[in-house]
Amino acid sequence: MKRSSDRILTTHVGSLIRPEPLQAFLRAKQAGEAVAAKAYETCLTQSVGAIVRRQAEAGIDVISDGEFGKSISWSQYALERLSGFERRPIKSGANPFQRGADRERFAEFYAELDAREEVATRTDSVCVGPIAYTGQAELERDIHNFKAALQGVKVEEAFLPVAAPASVIPDRKNEYYANDKECLLAIGAAMRTEYKMIVDAGFVLQLDDARAAVSYDRMVPPASFADYREWVAAHMEVLNHAIEGLPPDRMRYHVCWGSWPGPHTTDVPLEDIVDLILKVNVGAYVIEGANPRHEHEWKVWKDVKLPAGKVLIPGVISHATNVVEHPELVAERIIRYARLLGRENVLAGTDCGFAQGPFYRRVHPSIMWAKLEALAEGARLATRELWT
Repeated sequence: MKRSSDRILTTHVGSLIRPEPLQAFLRAKQAGEAVAAKAYETCLTQSVGAIVRRQAEAGIDVISDGEFGKSISWSQYALERLSGFERRPIKSGANPFQRGADRERFAEFYAELDAREEVATRTDSVCVGPIAYTGQAELERDIHNFKAALQGVKVEEAFLPVAAPASVIPDRKNEYYANDKECLLAIGAAMRTEYKMIVDAGFVLQLDDARAAVSYDRMVPPASFADYREWVAAHMEVLNHAIEGLPPDRMRYHVCWGSWPGPHTTDVPLEDIVDLILKVNVGAYVIEGANPRHEHEWKVWKDVKLPAGKVLIPGVISHATNVVEHPELVAERIIRYARLLGRENVLAGTDCGFAQGPFYRRVHPSIMWAKLEALAEGARLATRELWT
């Protein structure tokens, strides 16, 4: 894994806004319409090529394929790569996405938000049979497209983001295994195939795990904080087992508090879970840090020691506002972390993906690129101060 050896390197969380021609194919697929397979594959290949070049042009050092090969969302995509699941219509008023302490406190705001934005979760996902990984061909296609797109493009490194076990098919229901723990263990064992394929292909593996932090808002109350900590620790254990034997310096772990543009007043504080995050056996930790609800948490690193040889990738750009951060502010955010942790132990990143799925974007595409360019310029300003 690349480190900031002579300058601050830049990266992001992975998911980027899909171009309209690719979205058109995915809309047709989701609607059950016939899609010309060759035309779709050509469009996907060309779209990945274009997004890779554009990231390099924006000055991003460690890039992804935009997650363009995922046709549902950053977490629900696993429904197309795992056996054993059945999708069913959600009963009226029972959408698991529409719950949580933040939603209860700001019910009127969320009613307006849901009226403007389609709720992401449309169906219940129920485990009705043995879970096994079946997405090898789809993942091999994504790996091939990404490798081809990287030819002739000058970047420092490339990564592919996938879901950690806790975030695989969130709010899933289990009707097959003896209990939810057995279902989770089966998911971890199956997802190891995906994790290993990415590392073996030469890419950095990013493990996305928004649910690790977001679940607090939905669990406490009625559950206790101790119950939540136990839940997180159990999922971290399953994740570590799933990546056991894979080189830590080829993996990074991403945690955020969700992507929705809400108040987030009931988010769990970073200081309450940072010890659990650092138990994940990876080389880098990608943690939200630009969101105004969490920006102050850079101070956590005054008291928390980053393990030797590890890297922190804090979010210094928000994905959830159309305001483009000034490069000088970006530089200030980077320098705070670098002064505490060492300049070589910090890469500059984003809070989350700019698109949580093919049709869910948080900013306009032109603003996404302006933000990434501001990220690159801010890193250059920080480099000037940190290496002089």
